[in-house]
Amino acid sequence: MPKSLKAAARDAFAEARALLEDLSRLGLTEIPLPQLPADLPPCPVGVTGADEGGETLCRRETLEEIRAELEGCRRCALCQGRRTIVFGVGNPHARLVLVGEAPGREEDERGEPFVGEAGRLLDRILFALGLRREEVYICNVEKCRPPGNRDPLPEEIAACEPFLQRQLAAIRPRLIVSLGRFAAQTLLRDPTPMGRLRGQWREYQGIPLLPTFHPAYLLRNPASKRELWEDMKQVKQRLAEGL
Repeated sequence: MPKSLKAAARDAFAEARALLEDLSRLGLTEIPLPQLPADLPPCPVGVTGADEGGETLCRRETLEEIRAELEGCRRCALCQGRRTIVFGVGNPHARLVLVGEAPGREEDERGEPFVGEAGRLLDRILFALGLRREEVYICNVEKCRPPGNRDPLPEEIAACEPFLQRQLAAIRPRLIVSLGRFAAQTLLRDPTPMGRLRGQWREYQGIPLLPTFHPAYLLRNPASKRELWEDMKQVKQRLAEGL
């Protein structure tokens, strides 16, 4: 953390401590919090939950609620060939979310994204960042496996992408890393080749997003690991700076 940020944080903690000490001397030992109605509806994507007067109108949706709505999903034709819905795994309050394209065979069998050899490589990439799989959140644009691992069709994306947007609204990460050409081009609505997209910060749903290579691509093209590491160093720096 830069010295200026450390100094600001130290001053903020000192002010908070002084305020609490003053309240304690006045005999106030608890700070009552307003009770939210138990039946508040989940906030739509992009809505913070309060109106102009500060009244709480909705609450943050949970990943469990989103997953429950996807159970038995038949919103597109991919439901016909899938074995299981691959929703996502990891920390529901993660600072970093990694988004791939769609489940493959092993993911479809196990119901978890990024398993097998590509998943093990992703775990090593995270380890180099000082992170474990349990500390981030990992998911895909599509939750069902396309036949023969083909790219999802536009109507399949249209049916499934709103659930990704809701996942991100529930998690509220600081950063997104898209893994692979399809995920980057789909989220950014940009057909630019991956070689030019990677390493360039963009935004998705108001969250900084960095496209980089898919681990499966690196298994076939190990020389590109150097470029991926340059991308991930940017992610590591932003996480360290609290951005």
